[in-house]
Amino acid sequence: MKRPSRRKQRKTGKQRRSAGSDRNKSARLRTVEEFFAMSEQDRDLWNNVGQAVTEVRTGVSLRQAARKFGLDPRTVRRLAQPALRKLRNGRWAAKAHDRLLRVLVIPTRKGLSEIGVLDSRQASLLGKYWTAVERYRDTGDASALREFRGKYIVDAGKKRVPLLTNPRELDRLGSAGVLSFESLYARAA
Repeated sequence: MKRPSRRKQRKTGKQRRSAGSDRNKSARLRTVEEFFAMSEQDRDLWNNVGQAVTEVRTGVSLRQAARKFGLDPRTVRRLAQPALRKLRNGRWAAKAHDRLLRVLVIPTRKGLSEIGVLDSRQASLLGKYWTAVERYRDTGDASALREFRGKYIVDAGKKRVPLLTNPRELDRLGSAGVLSFESLYARAA
């Protein structure tokens, strides 16, 4: 007696989700509006996934990075799939750069503003800028800010957001209590 084909067995069994739907989940989140339309729990998850990918990029294993942020490695792989690649030895590594949406905080003349960036290199530049701002805030040494004069961040809407390097403006923001930096990643609005 002939066995039914595998295709027929799958159809009669439990419904399966297509791999494409999971794969495209990360590609669907492209704007700040979509990010803030999510629940606070989902926003936290998305931020943690982005941070886990950054950790993997520094050489930490995917499992360690996921655990550091309280995530399951499978969740990180599913949501950050375009930013990861599987090596021949079976381990997961982060690509040199990725296009995952990250919603980050940036100082502007009006105070802190949350912007979305779609390029990990822009997120890294903003992180280095924040380090220079903190150094100026803590020590008064503006030498690190000089590197960022005339530079800008390209946000998810392809708008240029200039980096604030004027020490007087940063002093004004600092005395207003705006630069009490807690997290580079966006807070719930």
